[in-house]
Amino acid sequence: MSVAVLGALALQTAALAQDVPDPEATSVDDVVVTARRAGSPIWQVEQGGSTVILVGAIGGVPRDFDWRPEALEAATARSQRILYPQQAEASISDLLRLVWRMRTIANLPNGTTSADYLSPELQGRLEAVMAGERGDRWRTQSFVALGFDLLERAGLDRRGRGATDAVRRAAREADVDGKPVGVVRGDELIDNLITQPPSTYLPCIEAAIAAAEAGPAGAMARVEAWRSLRVPDVLATPLDKALNVCWPSGDPEIAPVLRTQWAEAATAALAEPGVTLAVAPLRILAEPGGVLDQLEAQGLEVIGPDWKPDEAQ
Repeated sequence: MSVAVLGALALQTAALAQDVPDPEATSVDDVVVTARRAGSPIWQVEQGGSTVILVGAIGGVPRDFDWRPEALEAATARSQRILYPQQAEASISDLLRLVWRMRTIANLPNGTTSADYLSPELQGRLEAVMAGERGDRWRTQSFVALGFDLLERAGLDRRGRGATDAVRRAAREADVDGKPVGVVRGDELIDNLITQPPSTYLPCIEAAIAAAEAGPAGAMARVEAWRSLRVPDVLATPLDKALNVCWPSGDPEIAPVLRTQWAEAATAALAEPGVTLAVAPLRILAEPGGVLDQLEAQGLEVIGPDWKPDEAQ
């Protein structure tokens, strides 16, 4: 966070304090206003003396993409607490087991190929997408691994830095307390990778092929829609749809846990005094029946960009 940004925020707060007699209310309002300048989807929910700022994050935002993270960093520094996405906890034995079973996790079973599971039409589309690949290794990859490869072909920048990275960095610098909304155990993740049959991930492969067919232009359309606060457009992109149904977000055992933990954390934060800034996956917030819909169903006012498709509003 730059000295100039901090100085501007200090002057703005001082000016507001002259006009508004309640300094605590001014602080909350200023944090919300500052956060909204970030150029990413942000919602505000209040209950009693609690304010929750929900930041809709997406993965794969290129490092050189201009979305003004400085505003979000400034808001982070002035929040009372931060909520982060779930983290995985793995022991040494989990890691050793992962290495031991890597061959099982990385390959389709019993020497089968993708053609044994995909329809001829879908296999043909996969062949076309992978036409430039050197070798045929992809034909026997597990669908989890193949899904990752297809998402990279779709233009997903796994080295990118988005809202979650900006918030973590600012919280460390400002010494603001934060915690993940939940934990996913390493042994459960590994069991999941070992035991799920390939058919579980057929929706992932179909969606990832569509994202790869859209290519990097589709990935850029996704981040542009995110920066422009066009939330339904983000969720409608082939790449975002694929990320939603591929591992781990689309796993039938893991996905419900992630969504439940976020819904419970948002509700619990409304019982905490002051400002809680929560940086959450955009889809978990804005999908039908997601966190925003659930908060609205509780009778709470959700202030921020439209998150429902036009026909659903």
